[in-house]
Order: sequence, then C-alpha cells, then structure tokens
Amino acid sequence: MTLPATAQILDGRAVAAKIQEQLKSEVAALKARHGRVPFLLTVQVGVQPASDLFVRSQMKAAAALGIGYRLERLKADVTQKELIERINGWNRDPQITGLTVQFPLPPALDAKGISAGVDPRKDVEGIHPQHIGQAVFGWSRIGTCTSLAVMELINATGCDLYGKEAVIVGHSELIGKPVSLMLLDRFCTTTICHVATSDRGRLIEHVRRAEILVVAVGRPHLVKGSWIRPGAIVIDVGTSLVDGTLQGDVEFDEAVKVASFITPVPGGVGPVVVATLMRNTVEVFKLQIQK
Repeated sequence: MTLPATAQILDGRAVAAKIQEQLKSEVAALKARHGRVPFLLTVQVGVQPASDLFVRSQMKAAAALGIGYRLERLKADVTQKELIERINGWNRDPQITGLTVQFPLPPALDAKGISAGVDPRKDVEGIHPQHIGQAVFGWSRIGTCTSLAVMELINATGCDLYGKEAVIVGHSELIGKPVSLMLLDRFCTTTICHVATSDRGRLIEHVRRAEILVVAVGRPHLVKGSWIRPGAIVIDVGTSLVDGTLQGDVEFDEAVKVASFITPVPGGVGPVVVATLMRNTVEVFKLQIQK
C-alpha cells in the first residue's frame, strides 16, 4: 500500500456543519408539529476557563438551530447537597428538556454523583449510569457527546473498521470507556491504555500497533509522532492551553507525516462535540414528547 506524504486532515467544522444542517430542519419540523422546541440548560460551576469556549460554542449552535438555551452560573463554593437540590428542581421543570453540567467541577464536588443526579430523560451528555449501561448492550439513543464525535470523525474516513487494531489512550467514563464499546460493536480489536500503561513503559508499544488511535488525556504532546503506525487514523481529543495556544495530546507536526487521517487541535473533535450535544438535545426532546 502506498501511503500519502502527509495525512488527510479531518475537518471537524465540516463534519459538524453536516450534522447541524440536518438538525436545523428537524427542529423546525418539531416546532411546526408540537408548537415547541427543545430547551437546553447548561450549568457551569465557578470560573472554568477550560469550559468557557465550549459554552460559547453551545450558545452559538443553539441559536443557529432554533433551540432554546440558558446558561446557569453557580459559585465555586456551592456544596454537593446544594447542587443536587438545584438539579432536582431543573429535573422537575417542564420547560427544560435538556440538562448538562460542565466539567471540570471544583475538587470538593463528586462529579459522578452529580452526573447520576441528572434525570436520564434530560441527560444530553449521555453520562448517566442508565445511558452507559444501555451502551453495553447497544441500546442507548443517547451516547456521550465526545464518544459520538469521535465515531463521527472515524466514520468520515470511510475506513472499514472490521478487525482493525484500535488503541484508546485514556479510560474516562466520558470518552475512553464509551469509545471502546462503540469500537467493539464495530468489531475492532480494542485496547485501552491509561496511566498504569505509561508507568510500566508500555504505552509506546501499544500506540505503535494502532491502526485507529484515539488519545484523550489532556497532556500536550503525550504521544510522539514517531510512535504513530504508518497509515493510522489518529483522533486527538485532548486540548491544553500552552503559551496561549491550544495544543493536542498528539505531536501533530510529526504525526501528520505518518498517519493517513488526523484531527487538528483546534478544529477537529471540538466542533463535532458541540454538534453531537445539539443532536442529543433534540433526541431527548423527542423521547419526552413520545411519552
């Protein structure tokens, strides 16, 4: 097989635009049929620069699609009990059809407990245990936004995934674990790496085997370009602010010389995550009006 001199760049903005184009007509049809549209409430606790860009992107996307939107900012010293009580109130509010709590949360808060407190019928992030459990059986209509975005970008390559060696670096509930389930459903041979893999000095050998590589750690340039298998599909989920610029987890300038497809940072996974969040917002609304 002859490999390209440089990888094809997976343009997340273009992938997101296709998703949003479909959603816009779908929201308009829902409004015409039911006289209302989805309404998303986003909760941000304290000053969280890491989520500010994402929140602004949500606002812009919701406005463009005709989805109702509200941002609720809470003080960083809010207690677990207070936040759960607020979430319970939003769960009961019939106007709010979708609810998301932005991460990261202050260290004093139990993120898993907060996620479990969101009504699964309104959980647009797809991180409630009910959705994760359904994902094991391939039943869930609401996957985690980032894992759905990763799969959209992999699908955009047109690659036949059957039997491919897939390696995921990072084992979080939001990304690593659900992506592994989705790739298993596509009959990939799937390996998950994490901090213990690195501590044992085994990360390089796993990455070098990957035909499909998904990296979601949040450590800039953790994966070196020289580790990439020639012809690999590389999905870089990580974003870190370094000297005022966003950097990914993969050493892009070197990896692009070896991979067949690669996502840039920024402009890769991020825009598609916003689009899948909006799609989940529409999906939970449709599930609610079907009741």
